Amino acid sequence: MAKPNSRQTFIDYCLRSLGAPVVEINVDDDQVEDRVDEALQFYQHYHADAIEKVYLKHQVTSTDVTNGWIPITDMVTDVIRVMPIRDTTSTNSLFDVKYQIHLNDVYNLGFLGSLVDYTMTQQWLSLLDGILDPDDKHISFDRHKNQLRIDMDWEKEVAVDQYIVVECYRIIDPATYTDVWNDYFLKKYTTSLIKQQWGQNLLKFEGMTMPGGVQFNGRQIYEDALQEIEKLNEEVRLNWEQPVDFYIG
Repeated sequence: MAKPNSRQTFIDYCLRSLGAPVVEINVDDDQVEDRVDEALQFYQHYHADAIEKVYLKHQVTSTDVTNGWIPITDMVTDVIRVMPIRDTTSTNSLFDVKYQIHLNDVYNLGFLGSLVDYTMTQQWLSLLDGILDPDDKHISFDRHKNQLRIDMDWEKEVAVDQYIVVECYRIIDPATYTDVWNDYFLKKYTTSLIKQQWGQNLLKFEGMTMPGGVQFNGRQIYEDALQEIEKLNEEVRLNWEQPVDFYIG
């Protein structure tokens, strides 16, 4: 079995699945390209194998400070959070209070301390820090604008050339990772979309008799494709969709 590793070999595979070249597939090349784009869009939106969790860094510019948002590539589908942004007055020197606390904790672990006590203490300090000095920022991400708006005092909380790190989900680019073209669901779904287009093209010839008594049956092809697509839609939502995040508070 041929393993698709590019857009064209993927299209060839889908057409062979429908009977080509033994059977003439009455679908225009542009229509095939449209159905492939449609299948990719659906696949990247609902299938967990189509995306990956990544951490992207962005170096702040003066334009970002003025706008109050940073640009995001169109490959990003969802933004989870912005990593804590520390102000420029914080320090990691030997005389920093937090450094001394952690240094003392690590020293105690090697002698009379307990890992359980250390973990409980860190959880308690994290809770206090979250209440008294929270670093989480309220963000607003609009995929169609390719913008990530961060609600904060940009001039005081960040500096030009400082880095902002974003935790997000990004599409796995099939042009780079060609194994995407061999995905089981994507092949099935695209084939069904092309089949639906084929049946739709033949509907206008419904009942027409060809030489030899053969009749077009575009409606049956169209309805079969609709059933396949409906089944695949349900399958991806139940088995492969990324779990929905639940927020408390």
